Amino acid sequence: MLPKKDSTFTGTVVSNAPFGSFVEHPGGAHGLLYGQTVEVGSVVEVRVINVDAGGEKFSLELV
Repeated sequence: MLPKKDSTFTGTVVSNAPFGSFVEHPGGAHGLLYGQTVEVGSVVEVRVINVDAGGEKFSLELV
């Protein structure tokens, strides 16, 4: 289940990549917090800034 654009949620950082951190949505999907690396296991409040339903991806920013 993908979240809706502009929605906010509290999620857990599940992994990091050179380009950012992946945060798990309560529905199970993982979104990208681009350009920011947060420690794995951290709980963060994020806002959905873009959803690519076809690619089943979404982008996030910290709130």
